[in-house]
Amino acid sequence: QVQLVESGGGLVQPGGSLRLSCAASRSILSINIMGWYRQAPGKQRELVATITNINSINYADSVKGRFTISRDNAKNTVYLQMNSLKPEDTAVYYCNAKEYGLGIRSYWGQGTQVTVSS
Repeated sequence: QVQLVESGGGLVQPGGSLRLSCAASRSILSINIMGWYRQAPGKQRELVATITNINSINYADSVKGRFTISRDNAKNTVYLQMNSLKPEDTAVYYCNAKEYGLGIRSYWGQGTQVTVSS
């Protein structure tokens, strides 16, 4: 088991920046994929960015060039730096952890609200 706690959300103007953090309750070295997802009102949850335990990174097309995912294994934390924010980035952002073993174990945080508005 691993508990994930997101922080760093808030209200920001278009063009602004935020950095989200996802703190895990134990070492993330054994976690194969850490990721950020988001869900806007009335829409399905969608992938934003993922990073593997060998630092292979993937971004949704909508955030490429604006968002950066990173991980600090010493702090058991994953970050999402979000720049040039747009109103369409408004959503609840969720942290996810996936461990591969006999099956796939998937864990979610409680989410943090990001609102981009003037």
